[in-house]
Amino acid sequence: MKSLKTISKWLVVLGAIELGLMSVVGFDLVGSLLGSWPLLVKVVYMLVGVAGLWGAYAMLTKKK
Repeated sequence: MKSLKTISKWLVVLGAIELGLMSVVGFDLVGSLLGSWPLLVKVVYMLVGVAGLWGAYAMLTKKK
């Protein structure tokens, strides 16, 4: 379970970096790295979203 939490935290960090790059310089990091596999790009974005929801749930319920 600890490794799942670590992966989730890194996905949230990836999402934050992605949003920061998109807003500041208009660069899509995930799309540029995985652009030749559009399905994989969607999966990564979906995992980032789920990790963010899980992190929000953990913060709101005070679970660690």
